[in-house]
Amino acid sequence: MATSTRNSGVIHSGIYYPTNSFKARFCVEGNRLTKEFCTSHGVPHRNTGKLVVASRPEEEAALEALKIRGEENGVEGLRLIGPADIRAREPNIAGVAALEVPSTGILSSEALVQTYARLAAARGVNIVTRAKVISLEPVNDGIRARLRVGDQDDAEEEFVEAACVINTAGLYADDVAAMLGNTSWKIYPVRGEYCEIRGPRAALINNLVYPLPHADGLSLGVHFTKTLWGTVLLGPTATYLEEKDNYERDRLPTSAFARNAKLLLPEIQESDLQPGYSGIRPKLVPPGSHGIADFVIERDAKVPQAIQLVGIESPGLTAAPAIARYVAKLVEETFA
Repeated sequence: MATSTRNSGVIHSGIYYPTNSFKARFCVEGNRLTKEFCTSHGVPHRNTGKLVVASRPEEEAALEALKIRGEENGVEGLRLIGPADIRAREPNIAGVAALEVPSTGILSSEALVQTYARLAAARGVNIVTRAKVISLEPVNDGIRARLRVGDQDDAEEEFVEAACVINTAGLYADDVAAMLGNTSWKIYPVRGEYCEIRGPRAALINNLVYPLPHADGLSLGVHFTKTLWGTVLLGPTATYLEEKDNYERDRLPTSAFARNAKLLLPEIQESDLQPGYSGIRPKLVPPGSHGIADFVIERDAKVPQAIQLVGIESPGLTAAPAIARYVAKLVEETFA
C-alpha cells in the first residue's frame, strides 16, 4: 500500500548504481528474475526498453559514463544513439544523443505485489494486515513481537515469538530496527509526485524516456513512462519531507511538471497534464548530501536473530526476487 506500489512500475536495468553494490547486483539479477516471474504467473508486464536522453551537448560525456557503468554492472545491449535514431524511436523527443537500454520494462506493481502475497499464502504464510509492531524483545533464541492488530477503535494486542525476524518495514525500517536497540540508520522521507497524460496526447510518447539522473544522486530525474494501460506518467519529482505519511499536502503545481517536461518534449502543454498519485522513498541520504546510499541488508550486529533491510528504495521493486534469495540464505544460517 506504500513504497511497493506507489511508483512508476519500471523494471530497471541496473545502469545507475555503483559497481558491486547491492543495488547494482540485485537490480541486474532482479531484472531477469522479475520478468521470469511475471511470465510464469501472468503478471501484466512489457519489455519496452528505454532512452536516457542528453538534451544538450555538454551532457554527452555523462551519457557515455553512464554506459560504461552499466556495462561494468553487467547490463547488456547498451548503445549510444544520435538524433536520427532518437526520432525513429520517439519522434517528439528533442535530444542530441541518447543511451538505448533494451532490458528496461514496465509492469503492474499492484498485480506483482498481490501475486507475491497470493503465492506466499498458498505456501502457508499468515499475512496479518491492519497491524502495527509496538515492540520487539530478544527472548531465549528468538524475538518476541508485541503487535496491535485491528482498527484504532477496536485494536487488540497480540504477542508473537519467532526464531528469526526480518525487518522489511520500508519507510519505518529505521524505527523497527531501533526497537532492538539498533540506531545505526535514519530514513529521510523523499516524496515523488506524478502527473499523468491521458487521451490522444498520450501518443506523444511511445515507451520510456528519461533525462540524465540528478548529479547529487537524489533521483533518476522526472521521466516519461508509457503505462500498460496507454496513459503516460510524468515523474517522479523529489522533495524531502518531515513526515513519512505526507502524500498530499503542498503538492507541486502542474506548471512545474510542464517546465521540466518541455526540456525533452517541447510539444507538451500544461493543459495536457493532470495531477497523479505520489510515493515516498525511504532515503538514507540526508538533505544537502551527495551520492547514492546502498541498500542495507545485514544481520543485526547485536541481535543475530534479526535481519535488517533498511533504505530499500528504487530499484527495490525490480531487485525484490534477488534480495529474497540473498535474505533466504541469511535465514538458513540462523537455523544452522
